[in-house]
Amino acid sequence: MIIQKYLKFNLMAQKFLVKGGNPLKGQVAISGYKNSAGPVLAATLLSEEPSIISNLPLVTDVLNQIEIMNQIGCEIEWLDDHTAKINAKNPDPQKIPFGIFQKMRVSVLLIGPLLARFRSFRVPHPGGDKIGLRSISTHLDAFEQFGVKVWRENDSYCFESPKELKPAHIVLKEFSVTATENAMMLAAGIEGTSTIQIAAAEPQVQDLIMMLENMGAKIRWSHPHTLEIQGSSKLTGAQHSICPDPLETGTFMIALAITGGQGKITNTNPKALTFFLEKMKEIGVNFTAADNSITVNPSSNFKAARVQVMIYPGFPTDLQPQISVLLTQASGKAVINEPLYENRLRHFEELRKMGADIEITDPHRALVFGKTNLLGTTVDASDIRSGTALTLAALIAQGQTVVENIANLERGSEKFDEKLRSLGADIEKIGE
Repeated sequence: MIIQKYLKFNLMAQKFLVKGGNPLKGQVAISGYKNSAGPVLAATLLSEEPSIISNLPLVTDVLNQIEIMNQIGCEIEWLDDHTAKINAKNPDPQKIPFGIFQKMRVSVLLIGPLLARFRSFRVPHPGGDKIGLRSISTHLDAFEQFGVKVWRENDSYCFESPKELKPAHIVLKEFSVTATENAMMLAAGIEGTSTIQIAAAEPQVQDLIMMLENMGAKIRWSHPHTLEIQGSSKLTGAQHSICPDPLETGTFMIALAITGGQGKITNTNPKALTFFLEKMKEIGVNFTAADNSITVNPSSNFKAARVQVMIYPGFPTDLQPQISVLLTQASGKAVINEPLYENRLRHFEELRKMGADIEITDPHRALVFGKTNLLGTTVDASDIRSGTALTLAALIAQGQTVVENIANLERGSEKFDEKLRSLGADIEKIGE
């Protein structure tokens, strides 16, 4: 019921209407991390015993993943609006709904745990944000290193495991977060100790490690990017609370800062944002961080900076669009370097419509000249983070801004407009 009610409500509204100029004030609580919920939910497939997952964000990617699990035979019981009990005793991967699977990138995470329990099945290519080439070749290569046979058949990926999967030494082709998670889950379901080198270490990877350990796996970092996983074919169910969303935390810090507001961000973990917070200090954002909260106070002025996206614990790619809005309000020439995705600068074209002075030097680099006054207009949310960034820009634009295609944004942001409204923003959802 929760899934149907949420999806029906959000299909009715396709745009944000924002009137800029209001300083944000108050307190906002951070939701569970969408990028953590995906792998943690997938991990429940490793056990025949039920698991209880709390602090789930009500976003379409998460709810669609739960719907996939429901359709393959998992029993889903909602204990409250953000807590689900999942019983994966008798899933059937032959019933994977291709239509839903293709809507989101996170669906790729179901492959690893299903391989730990079933010998053969097929899936379509997963979807996700259109931010560049997002091959799953690193995932497929990792599965093959475990001895899984992988091949393409029409528009499907086909998988066939050997009669008995054995632990392996895996070297990933790149620092891929989701490939690390997939390899971890498969290793956790195999008796013996596997090693994963070139492993990503983002907060969602760390959260998945906690989930797998709660289920009975033993995992340790033998090197900053090398994992040792002692798995088991008899993992238990577990209770796990999804970690707070560091990207939402960073977004609301920027929202408070650019509007000249003052507020407190609660239910968060500042330690997951060490590099980002240092960059905010460099730009001149006035804030204080505690164990589970961040307080943002009005800043006198912002200074231009160089933002270089890097793997964790470096600057996160998913906060690059948002900080670029902040840099339009900073004095001087700022540099954005985004090496991970060739389409991650698409929001700059939309910011230009609003009056931002931006020069895109190549598909991975841009110069932002500030400070500039932004003007309200109609802009397009082409993916989750660009939609979030454009909504931030609308908060300080003169006049009225329409942010279209907010369904892309709401794949990963829970009640974003409601939270902004609670802080004093003039924002509403409208239909076609």
